[in-house]
Amino acid sequence: MDSPPDRDRAPLVFDVIIAGCGPTGAMLAAELRLHDVRVLVLEKETEPVSTVRIVSLHIRSIELMAMRGLLERIREHARQRPAAGFFAAINKPAPTRLDTAHAYLLGIPQPVIVDLLEEHAIQLGAQVRRGCAVADLEQDDEGVTVKLADGEQLRSRYLVGCDGGRSTVRKLLGVGFPGEPSRTETLMGEMEVGVPQEEIAAKVTDIRATHQRFQLRPFGDGTYSVVVPAAEVTDAAPPPTLEDFRQQLHTIAGTDFGVHSPRRLSRFGDATRLAERYRVGRVLLAGDAAHIHPPTGGQGLNLGVQDAFNLGWKLAAHIRGWAPETLLDTYHTERHPVAQDVLDNTRAQMELHSTEPGPQAVRRLLTELMDFDEVNRYLIEKITAIDIRYDFGEGPDLLGRRLPDIDIEHGRLYDLLHRGRGLLLDRTERLTTGGWSDRVDYLADPTAALDVPCLLLRPDGHVAWTGDDQQDLDDHLARWFGTPAN
Repeated sequence: MDSPPDRDRAPLVFDVIIAGCGPTGAMLAAELRLHDVRVLVLEKETEPVSTVRIVSLHIRSIELMAMRGLLERIREHARQRPAAGFFAAINKPAPTRLDTAHAYLLGIPQPVIVDLLEEHAIQLGAQVRRGCAVADLEQDDEGVTVKLADGEQLRSRYLVGCDGGRSTVRKLLGVGFPGEPSRTETLMGEMEVGVPQEEIAAKVTDIRATHQRFQLRPFGDGTYSVVVPAAEVTDAAPPPTLEDFRQQLHTIAGTDFGVHSPRRLSRFGDATRLAERYRVGRVLLAGDAAHIHPPTGGQGLNLGVQDAFNLGWKLAAHIRGWAPETLLDTYHTERHPVAQDVLDNTRAQMELHSTEPGPQAVRRLLTELMDFDEVNRYLIEKITAIDIRYDFGEGPDLLGRRLPDIDIEHGRLYDLLHRGRGLLLDRTERLTTGGWSDRVDYLADPTAALDVPCLLLRPDGHVAWTGDDQQDLDDHLARWFGTPAN
């Protein structure tokens, strides 16, 4: 990645080029546009994804959508269900009194959430170009030159790879992607069946006592969602056929349930890998380009979207010229450990899916332990990412955690965060944002439902400071929001 001579460089037309217009790339583009950053999203596919896979927005992602005013739009296309029963598919009820105003999950077809987020980014002013694949990149002190597969060259100040588990950007950077290859693969499809639902339900209940990677569930419109272990692990194999499903259903259930008229068929593996670095100079990684893991627990899309919320305001701050020197590096230091934890919990869940006697014994023991509300709560908070606490140094337990959508004098807290700015919430009515008012909003509300006198929120909703001393506040404003404007 040697720097090209100045005369060969294309002009710096964009501030950020994003490779990949999946949920992570689209969300990042929207976050950057909140701060008037010039954004171009490059998507190698010419058409939006058509494979319908139901994904779940977890509690933390739902909170983030509420912060940006997107939640009601998403709810119109989603099915709400309890925040329960998805740690290793152990069927336990949701724990009581979760610390959130959104104690539920939203199931939504992946193409729909991608379309909604892309539409949101475009409405804010992002440009999206389809049929454009990144072929090479070179970076220098001023920016990044991106070479497309058709030979066109583009220039931007930063490049972010949101281009999936086989990320071209990550490979061009030479960033290591250590972990484990797939040991198992699972077939997933939507199709019609030829036997009564009562017969299916009885058979599935019996099989799932030992085979957690097996499922036939009504999907609507007379179709079923069918999940079944694949016969073998393949390398970049084409999508499975209906005959593959029939054979595996016969192998495990003794019947193929008369499946027919498939709509969509796919397969996925349990490869688990984590990028060694999320940033190399002016190039960063997010979403599946930075981490891959089995879909058990439904954390993948959520992890990527949450990467985007963490990175967006920090990258925008550097481009707008007010970021503290080390701010962009906190993206890696905060998000890399979160991904490592997700990889670990999905590894654990996959072990609990095994049909071997040892893992089955552990599964039975954990099932008993989850009858304790504290255990159930711990696992649900971990999976839904509301337990995350970034390391901001010494301080109260609230420091570094996300703040729930609390009641304020004239509504809800998250309604004040739509613009992606910081927020000072002052119950004493004595503090001020001073020279940071161009990037931090202020709310004086002695009635706010808080156990601390005042707090400072980052644009991603995490608590950056608590207290009631103006000088201490100013020090923390400078830490997160740079030099004051005046």
